[in-house]
Amino acid sequence: MTLGADPDGSALPVSVITGFLGSGKTTLINALLSHPDMGETAVLINEFGEVGIDHLLVRKVDENVVLLNSGCLCCSIRGDLITALRDIFLKRVRGDIPEFERAVIETTGLADPAPIIHTLMTDPLIGARYRLDGVIATVDAVHGLGQLDEHAEAVKQAAMADRIVLTKADIATAEQVEELRARLRRLNPAAGILTAAQGDIAPDKLFNTGLYDPKTKTADVEGWLKAEAYADETGHHHHHHGDDGHHGHGHGHEHGHGHEHGHDHHHDVNRHDDRIRAFCLTLDTPLVWDRFAMWMEILQSTRGESLLRVKGILNVEGQSQPVAIHGVQHVFHPPAVLDAWPSDDRKSRIVFITKDLGRSVIEDIFHAMS
Repeated sequence: MTLGADPDGSALPVSVITGFLGSGKTTLINALLSHPDMGETAVLINEFGEVGIDHLLVRKVDENVVLLNSGCLCCSIRGDLITALRDIFLKRVRGDIPEFERAVIETTGLADPAPIIHTLMTDPLIGARYRLDGVIATVDAVHGLGQLDEHAEAVKQAAMADRIVLTKADIATAEQVEELRARLRRLNPAAGILTAAQGDIAPDKLFNTGLYDPKTKTADVEGWLKAEAYADETGHHHHHHGDDGHHGHGHGHEHGHGHEHGHDHHHDVNRHDDRIRAFCLTLDTPLVWDRFAMWMEILQSTRGESLLRVKGILNVEGQSQPVAIHGVQHVFHPPAVLDAWPSDDRKSRIVFITKDLGRSVIEDIFHAMS
């Protein structure tokens, strides 16, 4: 991992919408496609047939791309994602389609969002033109608790997300919604949790979750990292404001009971959740870059599958500006040197969301290299 140059704010932000089968993802996409604020957005979906776009059509550019009356472009992914992203970029350059300002990719229901994010991070042609803005996961407010119990993939999707949209909240009970929110907040303390009835949600609530704020053309480190949402070194929990007034709990406190009773219901229900950890490491002294890079390389090569998301802002020795890092499993974005520190706090802060990998293992590897 070598230290990259300044990131280019001109790359187009890409949001990935993931969600379990039947979680209301198609309803959300349909509502977004017709939303007036979705002008200048390209939405990549698997099949035109799955979404009702006929009444929204302005013109058909070709068999893969249609222009909707909201100003939104809808593109079907024929073959692979890289080809589709290149194709719409070329059409944009040639003027076949209007300029778009962002892209939204819908994944299939069981899809693990990681391969799509890896493509955005590693493909040289794609990486120069697009950048990951954020991962959006839809969760069914009625059946979500059961799906989290049954399917490890649903838990992983929620843990990797930057925004979680609770769908069908209008037909769920208040208790269902509250229990689901509390559970999602434990899995992913920093993700904003939004509710949508019939897929209705303002697009600006879903987008611009990445490091770059396109309006100000500057890095919004605090909003992206949300380090204060995680339990800190001493195990105390910083309250996270800005969700909806409810506070999450520190990790490790509420999972302690149920193990000694054999198949205790509570333990069984959370068997997937218990494998997820979310925490922030704070390092008081500046990091030697080579040591940091080696630490991450060891983690990537030996425990890559367990690193669901890694985000950080680093104080690197010999570097006056902060360095932003972002990894998903065994793939990391090229590190970016930012213009300025967001505050007087110059500590390195690295947020980890892991599966089957505890904080102590990550810390031990770091200390073993000093």
